[in-house]
Amino acid sequence: MANQSEIRYLTPISVEIRKNKYCRFLKSGIKYIDYKDPNYLRMLINEQGKLLPRRLTGTSLKFQRKVGQAVKRARHIALLPYSVDLLK
Repeated sequence: MANQSEIRYLTPISVEIRKNKYCRFLKSGIKYIDYKDPNYLRMLINEQGKLLPRRLTGTSLKFQRKVGQAVKRARHIALLPYSVDLLK
C-alpha cells in the first residue's frame, strides 16, 4: 500500500471558491422594476427569451417575482418578444 505522501496528482486538486450571491435590487435600493425598460430586462433573460433563474442571478424571491411580472408586461405590449432565436 502507498502512503499518503507518495500519492501524486497530474493536476493540482482544485478547490472551488464560491462567490457570495447578492440581490442587485436590494443592494441598489430599487423598489420598482420598470417594465418599459427592455434593455435592462434583457440582462435578466437568456438568448431564447426565458427568465434566468434565481440561482444564477442571485436575485431574491421577492424581486424575482417582480422581474417575472415586468417581463410578462413588456412582452404583452411588444417591448420584448415572446420567443426568439438568439435575442442578444
